[in-house]
Amino acid sequence: MESGSKKDNQDAFRALVNDGMAVVSADYGTYPTAKYPEFIEGAAAAVNWAFQDLNKYGACQRFYLAGSSAGAYIAMMLCFAERYLDRYGINPNDLAGYIFDAGQPTTHFNVLRERGLDPRKVVIDEAASIYHIREDSGRPPFLLIAAEHDLPNRLEQTMLFRSTLREFGYDDRKIEFKILQGYSHCAYYHAVENGKNIYAEIS
Repeated sequence: MESGSKKDNQDAFRALVNDGMAVVSADYGTYPTAKYPEFIEGAAAAVNWAFQDLNKYGACQRFYLAGSSAGAYIAMMLCFAERYLDRYGINPNDLAGYIFDAGQPTTHFNVLRERGLDPRKVVIDEAASIYHIREDSGRPPFLLIAAEHDLPNRLEQTMLFRSTLREFGYDDRKIEFKILQGYSHCAYYHAVENGKNIYAEIS
């Protein structure tokens, strides 16, 4: 939520397109210009655009929502804090699946910093996706990704997120969890194995 652009990770996007998928990469407001929850609201508007307009460019039968790092935090919030998509008449279950890559399921450290709090604190309130998890109401599958050497406490929080889903009745068969061995936080975006982009392969 401080930096980044939809122009990032073009190699992975091209690989997905080459496999027959349409990719919409949307920018969202970042600090210091945007504040919570403006970046979540902006992402919800982008999802609505995809639902309303993407078929003008070609037939799309299934929609997936994905994000990395801060983008994954936003994707998690759109999935579980239903009010953001509900504004557009979209149910989170209308999507075919979600990819949460190195996301923070507790209140994001930048949101804590905005509040004047120590960003190392672990806070679970309305700004945390894990706060909004309820009994499984037919959510589509999830792919969770984290790095072996992720940000401090990020891998552990991803594990907490997964166990909380289990506690609320989410079927383990719908939850795939990949820990990328040897990598640090999101350092696998441009990694190539056997001539293929590893990030495109796992997502």
